[in-house]
Amino acid sequence: MAAGIYLHVPFCRHVCGYCDFNTYAGMDDAIPRYVAALRADLDRIAAAGPRALAPPGAEVAGDWPVFTSVFMGGGTPTLLAPADLAGLLRHVRVALPVAADAEVTTEANPENITAEVVATLVDAGLTRISIGAQSFSSRVLEFLDRDHDPELPLRAVAQARAGGVPSVNLDLIYGAPAETPEDWSSSMETAVAAGTDHVSAYALTLESGTTYAARVRTGQQAAPDDDVAAERMAVAAARLSDAGLRRYEISNWARPGHESRHNLNYWRHGDWLGVGAGAHGHWRGRRWWSWRSPARYSDAALAGRDTTSGAEIVDEQGRRTERLLLGLRMISGVARDRVEPVDERQVARLVAAGLLLDDGGVLRLTDNGRPLADDVTVRLLPA
Repeated sequence: MAAGIYLHVPFCRHVCGYCDFNTYAGMDDAIPRYVAALRADLDRIAAAGPRALAPPGAEVAGDWPVFTSVFMGGGTPTLLAPADLAGLLRHVRVALPVAADAEVTTEANPENITAEVVATLVDAGLTRISIGAQSFSSRVLEFLDRDHDPELPLRAVAQARAGGVPSVNLDLIYGAPAETPEDWSSSMETAVAAGTDHVSAYALTLESGTTYAARVRTGQQAAPDDDVAAERMAVAAARLSDAGLRRYEISNWARPGHESRHNLNYWRHGDWLGVGAGAHGHWRGRRWWSWRSPARYSDAALAGRDTTSGAEIVDEQGRRTERLLLGLRMISGVARDRVEPVDERQVARLVAAGLLLDDGGVLRLTDNGRPLADDVTVRLLPA
């Protein structure tokens, strides 16, 4: 099975109101030390080997497998100096066995994409860039606390193309109360016209602890509407399909050969190393997470100590549940023998309701079932 490496960069120029990721603004002075900490932590993990991460007693090879993907997420990885970001990509290959043809991705905000950034990262092996556009409507961007104009992501796409990035993704968010049907249709048209290889479109969600949740609680902003989100999803599915992008996961469309290899590994319940403040990793059924505070994480990493703040071993039932939840997100569905037992009475009811397909060997959501994926999963679990 494939294995990936995730590096977390928790710094942003500012934190958007809807975001609940482990991100921090106004901490630029901490970046050099944090970059050194990532390097040190990679070296420590590499030296410890895979048996140090797996559950006790698990049959695990002593050597690392060849990793097929590297993903730098955040936060805003491109907030780092280009030389620092490129240095991290090179250091990953020094510390761990990474395939020569590995998919190497960075997330990026459009305001950080320049010709210099692109050229430096491509020279360091970057093969894919994921640009956070979120919307091409000024009023939606304002609602989401984004601080770029609608045209900037298009310029970022053009820079990535001109600089030779082989695969370019646009991230979009739909369902903001400020968004009209025309806004979303226009955003779809703009994304298609940009000629990107991949589009990720996610429904706006209300996450506790965010500025957006506080605004909803005090009546300053409205909460997202699930019915509106389902309508927006249908619009995205139709327009992106018409443009030749194949839907391969509930929220992701790609031209052939441009599917996210790293994210496919997550959805297929594979293994990955999570490195960085608040990063989560998974190896053979053991899950762990690092200290969320960049300062605490850096202190531990630079001292050569374990940066793990918690861990759990997922039992077989838990792993089956995760395989079901993640597998149903895939348009190809999930093999029954990976998730059984399931509640067969509920399978029959969901099939009759037009929400699920069951060919005897694979369970798949229908178009009507995809907006209800989480609810369908819960209903399928055995009592």
